[in-house]
Amino acid sequence: MCGRYARFSEVDRLLHPLGVRWEGPDLFPNYNTAPGQPVLAVRQRDAHREAVLLRWGLIPAWAKDKAVGYRMINARAEGIADKPAFRQPFRHQRCLIPADGFYEWRQNDGRKQPWYIHRRDGEPLAFAGLWARWQDSEVIESCAIITGAPNAVVAPIHDRMPVILEPADYTAWLESDNPLLLQQLLQPLPAELLEAYPVGLAVNKPANGGPGLIEPWTGAG
Repeated sequence: MCGRYARFSEVDRLLHPLGVRWEGPDLFPNYNTAPGQPVLAVRQRDAHREAVLLRWGLIPAWAKDKAVGYRMINARAEGIADKPAFRQPFRHQRCLIPADGFYEWRQNDGRKQPWYIHRRDGEPLAFAGLWARWQDSEVIESCAIITGAPNAVVAPIHDRMPVILEPADYTAWLESDNPLLLQQLLQPLPAELLEAYPVGLAVNKPANGGPGLIEPWTGAG
């Protein structure tokens, strides 16, 4: 799964490869982005792209209770086109979620050790995502991060990882109406593009933040 990630680069740096600019309120670095929080995303609306804030945790349009979103922070790539909660968003409401890196947890001497995973070259990531619009007494636009099989870097840490798209695939993901092509895009990012290292346990608490969360773990704390 992907239950926590970091977004700390300047917004323009994150969005430039996605072909949009940010026109909303000031966004501050978030080294510990967690479910339920607003997350930066890029989606296609008619003939143009837009950058928006979406609540992390997808609430299907037909849901009776918005709390279902806390169970839908991720969407499994396998069979995504046929799952009731994700079928419609997969066809018509896809998005990209920019990030600098993400966290996964591995069992280590009886406790779960967090690891930070990011691109070796320091460039931002773009997670494949889905979004939905739910309306009751309020309107909530929300999203889920698609996960799939891990590559060779992530596999020793966790059996799932977010689907990370390369820039050459951004347009197809946002604009294509070919379900076979879209499914083919949901592959692990080549392992040679990523590196991973353990970090401290502070990231376990969503209230914790700051650049110290991505510093390599020294074995204390």
